[in-house]
Amino acid sequence: MNVLLIGSGGREHALAWKLAQSPLCRALFCAPGNAGTAEVATNVALDVADHAAVIAFCRASTIGLVVVGNEAPLVAGLVDDLAAAGIRAFGPTKEGARLEGSKAFTKAICDETGAPTAAYARFDAAEPALAYVRARGAPIVVKYDGLAAGKGVVVAESTAQAEEAVRAMLAGPGDALVIEDFLDGEEVSLFALCDGTTALPLASAQDHKRAFDGDVGPNTGGMGAYSPAPVLTPELRARAMAEIVEPTLAAMRARGTPFVGVLYAGLMIGAEGPRLVEYNVRFGDPEAQALMPRLEGDLLAAMLAACAGRLAEVSLGWRDEAALVVTLAANGYPGAVETGSEIRGLAAAAAQPGVRVFHAGTRRDGERVLASGGRVLSVVGLGADVAQARERAYAGVDAVDWPEGFCRRDIGWRALAR
Repeated sequence: MNVLLIGSGGREHALAWKLAQSPLCRALFCAPGNAGTAEVATNVALDVADHAAVIAFCRASTIGLVVVGNEAPLVAGLVDDLAAAGIRAFGPTKEGARLEGSKAFTKAICDETGAPTAAYARFDAAEPALAYVRARGAPIVVKYDGLAAGKGVVVAESTAQAEEAVRAMLAGPGDALVIEDFLDGEEVSLFALCDGTTALPLASAQDHKRAFDGDVGPNTGGMGAYSPAPVLTPELRARAMAEIVEPTLAAMRARGTPFVGVLYAGLMIGAEGPRLVEYNVRFGDPEAQALMPRLEGDLLAAMLAACAGRLAEVSLGWRDEAALVVTLAANGYPGAVETGSEIRGLAAAAAQPGVRVFHAGTRRDGERVLASGGRVLSVVGLGADVAQARERAYAGVDAVDWPEGFCRRDIGWRALAR
């Protein structure tokens, strides 16, 4: 069948690379894609916010499945509009995507199901929010209620910092936020394919959100990741599925809005076990870049089974090797960055043993590859363990010639500390 993948990041390059391996995939298109997806798919200059244009392309190209990689089209209801046009899509409906699109909605689901999470309150006015911060004290977490590309969270170490975040997040009409207690522990990502009834857990991963070494600096979309994450033991994964993921699926089904797609639970592992930090409704970025090289089996077939409500019949295997991803970002990220600089050494990086390079913010200009965004490359190392995967990933990073970029040099430090 013909497949259309929506998105342009490192996650989408990893997904495209994996989808293209399926014997079921006759032709793969990516909209809008990047310089990397162009190596395994046909990039299409579609405005994915124009749902009518996406539908028209699907009909003209006989698309059998649309895979929505990033969250914004899901929250905007692309899957709903595709379904209304008779086009099959992998991803949640607009109502299901509220699990990522609204922090308050997820907290309400936690209240309903009893899923363990941090105590919280929602605000759409500054003064009550500021009073709440002063009453609770710091550390405390302030989260913008809507989408913010992974950067709408402030872990405030002082009440002054929390107050500044409140004022910034409630600056516009219609803005809302959630303020929640700080959870102590180690954060980990758990992914599950869902068909509305069944949740099939995937391998775990651990992201590195802060911009700089030592987990300092502003939150980003993710500066690196590794899989598997040793902190999520089989016992803890079973608890997270039973106490958090499966009750969420049941609650969404009871509402008449069954969740189909990838449910990504950001968990905090502490003395009390797993607690939900937040939900996302798609693969993580850069976690997907660590998961896809480890995945054994047909991802496209599994997605089709999810769409058909047949996930109970599916099993997916995982390579024993560990994978570690280092993000190369443009200088200045997550703030303003300059684009257009040339990236050299990509072939040399990919030639390193156990290394794969996924593109994110890149575009091709003839024979040259140019930076076109904040997070630009994901360099993946595969190895017998996290230590070897890390060594290989940084060998790949060091082969890239791009002075206008930077990366963290401590990805995987928690696993190595164990």
